[in-house]
Amino acid sequence: MKPLELLSASSAKSSNLAFALLCLPPSRRSDAMLFYRFCRTVDDIADQPSLAIGKKHDLLEAWLQAVENGLPPDLERLIVRHGIDRSLFAEIIKGCASDIEPRRFPSLADLQLYSWRVACAVGLVSIKIFGCRDPRSETYAIQLGHALQLTNILRDTGEDAAGGRIYLPQDDMARFGVSEEDILNRRPSARFKALMRHEAAQARARFAAAVPPQADFKSLLPARIMCAVYQKILDRIEREDFPVLQKRITLSRREKVTSTLSAFFRGF
Repeated sequence: MKPLELLSASSAKSSNLAFALLCLPPSRRSDAMLFYRFCRTVDDIADQPSLAIGKKHDLLEAWLQAVENGLPPDLERLIVRHGIDRSLFAEIIKGCASDIEPRRFPSLADLQLYSWRVACAVGLVSIKIFGCRDPRSETYAIQLGHALQLTNILRDTGEDAAGGRIYLPQDDMARFGVSEEDILNRRPSARFKALMRHEAAQARARFAAAVPPQADFKSLLPARIMCAVYQKILDRIEREDFPVLQKRITLSRREKVTSTLSAFFRGF
């Protein structure tokens, strides 16, 4: 991968976010997919197993320098066109860079800084592309970003453990008597499920706090679709009693379409 080389459009289509962006008008959809390609590009640098750790740092540092000195022209035009705070691009890159090597999060506050960078900053850029005008949409994007990221963390607990990663706050783990070895060895227990219920409640609180302002309600449709999809994922994780160490909970295309329609018709 060359410095500042974006993923091709065809390689950046398989995610819940890409699915939600399909409801946008063509011009905004094109801009949203461009931004999504940027996010996937820097995220894939951090996650690419074939790249050496030093090379990953070098590539992401090149992207970070480009935020200051000039991103690829299509991204620069995107920033100008929508009046986007370019520092948000730097925050996203820093968040991805922190994933290069397995790390731990001593507290929820530490996890929230990571979540702000990899999820909330993405939301703050996205609402500009969506055409939101109400300042309260920023609060919505931040609350929803934390909710989505925490749901991601719960869903991917086992998958992350296989790579030596634990995103759950260490103080919460200690509170519920769950050790790193329990998670890394993917050993479910009553204590682990109690920890999961606690973290799921944190995600639920963030979802509840994410209230889309009426003035931007229709513009926020992609975000509301994401909200509906991830709440359904969280519902299933809870309903199946947190089997996240054994498997990754996903939704079928039909379930995603149902969530999309549900979010769409709430606007009428």
